[in-house]
Amino acid sequence: MKDFRKLIVWEKAHQLTLKIYKVTEDFPREELYGLTSQIRRAAVSIPTNIAEGCVRSSDADFSRFLYIALGSTSELEYLMLLSMDLKIIKNELHIELNNEINEIKKMLISMIQKLKA
Repeated sequence: MKDFRKLIVWEKAHQLTLKIYKVTEDFPREELYGLTSQIRRAAVSIPTNIAEGCVRSSDADFSRFLYIALGSTSELEYLMLLSMDLKIIKNELHIELNNEINEIKKMLISMIQKLKA
């Protein structure tokens, strides 16, 4: 059993989730149960699945949860693109968040590859 709090990828995902909550506070009220909720769920799913995977009994199980977290990064990446295209967030913020999302993606892929080796 690993302590998820010691994983850099978990910390980065947690910090991104906090940032996403802050960013979505300014989203239109009519999006509260739509886009805002979907974005927050995708963001929360990343560190949650990393944490849950840490307590699994095998590397294969841990890897499966990392793949779920990876899927959530792609979902979040698209939802932030949609938010920019809908002019809810500015291009500069989209670039900043996208860079953070892609860094987490790369870290997750690297961890999955190490677990498979």
